[in-house]
Amino acid sequence: MSIFPKSLESMEQALSASTLRQRVHSANIANVDTANYKSKKVDFQAALDTAINNQSLSSYKTNERHLSFSNESSIGKTEILTDNSTKYNNNGNNVDMDVEMAELAKNQLWYNAVTERVNGKLNSLSSVINGGR
Repeated sequence: MSIFPKSLESMEQALSASTLRQRVHSANIANVDTANYKSKKVDFQAALDTAINNQSLSSYKTNERHLSFSNESSIGKTEILTDNSTKYNNNGNNVDMDVEMAELAKNQLWYNAVTERVNGKLNSLSSVINGGR
């Protein structure tokens, strides 16, 4: 029996995915002036589609009309895709700094939201362990 709720596993994977996205966008920004560098992105949609297709959806339902949800928190492996279709600069580099900075900001908001949720879950668990004190 685990004292940690299953939702913490999902949030752990969300934080890992956010960390990977941060690394990829940071690498794109670091290589903004590198000749022939092609920007990369993390493809979560393909991983999510694969997970949905490979898992049978089941859960405890209080009503037979409710939708079924998977109890598994794994969403599969994420892929890092290279964009070879565009050429943004004359040197063959296709990193758009404005897009990368916007994606970093969006990712930071996501990371902060998930971190706050993890803190809330752990604070609740701490409160239960300490008897509400």
